[in-house]
Amino acid sequence: MTAQRGTPSVLALPGASEELRGRLATGLEQVEALIVERVDHEDPFIAQASSHLTLAGGKRFRPLLTLLASELGSGASASVVAAAAGVELTHLASLYHDDVMDEADVRRGAPSANALYDNSTAILVGDLLFGTASDIVADLGPEAVKIQAQTFVRLCAGQIRDDRPCPEGQDPVEYYLKVLEDKTGVLIATAARYGAMFGGCSAQVVEVMREFGERLGMAFQLADDLIDISSEADETGKTPGTDLREGKRTLPVLFVLASDDPADERLQELLLGDLSSDEHLAEALGLLRAHPAMERAREHTHAVATRAQSVLDALPPSDARDALHALATGVVTRVG
Repeated sequence: MTAQRGTPSVLALPGASEELRGRLATGLEQVEALIVERVDHEDPFIAQASSHLTLAGGKRFRPLLTLLASELGSGASASVVAAAAGVELTHLASLYHDDVMDEADVRRGAPSANALYDNSTAILVGDLLFGTASDIVADLGPEAVKIQAQTFVRLCAGQIRDDRPCPEGQDPVEYYLKVLEDKTGVLIATAARYGAMFGGCSAQVVEVMREFGERLGMAFQLADDLIDISSEADETGKTPGTDLREGKRTLPVLFVLASDDPADERLQELLLGDLSSDEHLAEALGLLRAHPAMERAREHTHAVATRAQSVLDALPPSDARDALHALATGVVTRVG
């Protein structure tokens, strides 16, 4: 297996030198090799179940960010590679749990672990991967362990809140954005933070990268939510409208539901109803794709990415800073 699977698009960072892209590619290969080594197990069934999502590929976005953040200092080292692998294994572990909660059938174009095995196995394998990630991070020192624990708490809290309706009296958009900060933003923030930490950067640069990562993570998830509505299946390998079918109220949906325009009544009826039928889902997707709420959500997503880029202004000019800036642009302009 190579680190390139799922990553060529993010490695093509506009403005980044060939030398930088080469170092990132080498670093991702090392991260991938460590992940493969650590998810292996003496029990063939456990080894197969643990490596299921690893073998399915993925963008390796978080490890890339860790490696890129380390370039602000001394660059990739064994500690940077280990931190990147720990973050990615934490992410993969969360996907096993997500698929159980969402009752998903497919992940990355392959059967999800809960569909291939069962819910109990998927949950336990997710726990096993969380443990493996923590084992890797434990070798990086007490501060890294503390960050891992705090990240895990926020990650779980965000997932719990995402699975519950917005409480009475709270603004649904604000509630949703706070969920995204915890559910997605915190782990991407940790990826960037670890890269700067173990790249030997100053405390100030580490904090800049933490804040950049959190905002970047928000933009990443907001873009994912838009992709779920706007893309075709053959573009992403995902089934369009999955969030709608599951009743998730993402940003464009919340904008539509807050509308008092009588022309939106049919779409609101669909969004508040049962979208388990292909016919109703297709109608809702068609109406939502044409609705101004989509453009409003896109503008918000790009604004979040721009705010992430503005954090980088505190850093001196460098190839790595330019690549981080380009990465934020790429996050909100991708199709999958």
